[in-house]
Amino acid sequence: MRLHAASLYYFDAVRRAGSIRAAARRLNVASSAVNRQILKLEDEIGAVLFERVPGGVRLTAAGEALARHVVVVLQDFERARGEIEGLKGARIGHVDIVTIEGLTRTFLPEALGQLHDRAPRITVSATTQGSDRIAAMVTGGQADMGIGFDIQRQPDLRQAAVARFRLGLVAAPGHPLAGRPWVTLNDCIGHRLILPDASLSIHRILRPLLADLPPGEGAFVTSSSVQLMYRMTLAGLGISFQTRLGLEPELARGELVHVPLMRQGEPMWSELGIYVRAGRSLAPSVDLTLRLMADHLVAVAREG
Repeated sequence: MRLHAASLYYFDAVRRAGSIRAAARRLNVASSAVNRQILKLEDEIGAVLFERVPGGVRLTAAGEALARHVVVVLQDFERARGEIEGLKGARIGHVDIVTIEGLTRTFLPEALGQLHDRAPRITVSATTQGSDRIAAMVTGGQADMGIGFDIQRQPDLRQAAVARFRLGLVAAPGHPLAGRPWVTLNDCIGHRLILPDASLSIHRILRPLLADLPPGEGAFVTSSSVQLMYRMTLAGLGISFQTRLGLEPELARGELVHVPLMRQGEPMWSELGIYVRAGRSLAPSVDLTLRLMADHLVAVAREG
């Protein structure tokens, strides 16, 4: 069902992979075949689409313009293919999801389990990124949907579902702050802090408050890895900050404690949203996955 020129598929593969060799591996063809298709496309358009750089290629201005067209064409083709399969009574297709690392422990496996029960022929690719990259991957066509905390709004990004979760201090049960009903960031001064870096959404929420810390009271560790922060907190090496999502097993076993974080007498919240590219007609496989993810999000928010 390749209704479009092979060169467009090869172009999109190179755009996604960032190199001709990597694209060839994903397409299971020779690098020379990919290169020929790119040269053919450049000859037809009359412009260079990729700039050769050390380690790969990057889009030129002409390549960026073509990429916007190709994303729409290929996503619309996937939607049409899914609709045709739907007429046959089949739930089939593929969905690319980009999400944050913190959702891969409980939220995403549970939701994908529900998807498999409903539509076992839908396949999924799941990629983890910091919240700062999710919007660009969705609007750029690298992912069908993105799931992340406090993603900044933009015109070409549609928020399909959202729920709020309380932010809190996370600590080992023996920590001096673990027994409190709530804490402020001022209460955390003098304790070892394990903090997210700028690639994680919670950094933006904490940044104005942390700016007021006295000299020498900064982070013990700053990291982009939710897993590292989780492991260090579990080992009692400091305190960190996040929602309860992903920590449910440890909280239930009493291995970690989540203490609500307050600011000016009010709880602090973080918004978890599910996003798709604005104006896009969703393939049936993407639409079904989106609806299941949204339902699961509402259920999880209701529980905690």
